[in-house]
Amino acid sequence: MATYITLINWTQKGMENIKESPARLDAAKKAFQAVGGEITDFFLVTGRYDMVMISEAPDHETGVKLALAIGSAGAVRTETLSAFTEDEYRQIIASLP
Repeated sequence: MATYITLINWTQKGMENIKESPARLDAAKKAFQAVGGEITDFFLVTGRYDMVMISEAPDHETGVKLALAIGSAGAVRTETLSAFTEDEYRQIIASLP
């Protein structure tokens, strides 16, 4: 599974409908589950971003499709980072020439 860290900000539209935000999160969770993925963690945060989401998808193509689908709804802007576990990090470093 590919792992992602998504940094999220509400758009003006998202703020205007802020009380719908939990339902949008529930819909995102269902969308991930429908394609074999999962939102593993979700945080409301302070600072530059409004929310942070940790998720998994079967592959990068599916991960990108999910990010585009969430962003296209217009309530949030996202910045998605591919993440590597500690084991993956160690394998990457060990494989360097």
